[in-house]
Amino acid sequence: MPDTSPDDVIKPENRDYVTALASGLDVIMAFDDAHPRMTLSEVAERTGMNRAKARRFLLTLHSLGYVRKTQRYFELTPRVLQLGYSYLASNSYRNVIQKYLEEITDQCGESSSLGVLDGDGVIYVARSSAPHRLMAITLSVGTRLPAAYTSMGRALLAQLPEPELDAYLERITLEPHTAKTITDKGELKACIESVRRHGYAITDQELDSGLRSLAVPAFDANGRLLGAINISTNAARVDMETLTSEYLTLLRDKAKAIQSSISS
Repeated sequence: MPDTSPDDVIKPENRDYVTALASGLDVIMAFDDAHPRMTLSEVAERTGMNRAKARRFLLTLHSLGYVRKTQRYFELTPRVLQLGYSYLASNSYRNVIQKYLEEITDQCGESSSLGVLDGDGVIYVARSSAPHRLMAITLSVGTRLPAAYTSMGRALLAQLPEPELDAYLERITLEPHTAKTITDKGELKACIESVRRHGYAITDQELDSGLRSLAVPAFDANGRLLGAINISTNAARVDMETLTSEYLTLLRDKAKAIQSSISS
């Protein structure tokens, strides 16, 4: 997570804020698994820009090699991966954590991931995948999921100071992904406060039917939050008792190993 406090983050009206850079990144972020190829009009609609502005940014990104154009359609190129690689390469702890995630998968046969909080979502920055598939979407490094409905998200939200957590709850909109999704903000806050007390988070089929997940925060030797690590499984295969006893012990042991292995 960033070391800067909310007071250090400049606002769009600040003279040091580069609006063009922010808009260019908005265009890149408009592409996702549901919108891999878009027309100019679609990009303009998803970013809230007018067509002329969206066109200038798309053509600039095309010139720089981050976007390719095929007739009416635009799509990202592999060069965009360099932006993500810069983050991964600058965080040497990721390779250490990757080893522990793979150990988790070897020991319990389930997928394990490291996620960090980014805005209102959780981004996967390391992952050890089990052979069985858990969700309709493919989870991989770079996948972004809403923090409210994920165990890693709640484990990280529980680390926020109270004012930041309240601001998060104020701005988000909760939607029912399954019949078990928490959609009441008061209930979600109570759940996050419970995570603070107990030191772990569980989500049971709230984002995707059949998906059950457990997460704990991961810190370095100096107490700096690195992210959250989880174990994801199928509710039909692993019951809650196994999750809260065997898997929680395993996850906590690996979190302690991570803390012993990494210093700021």
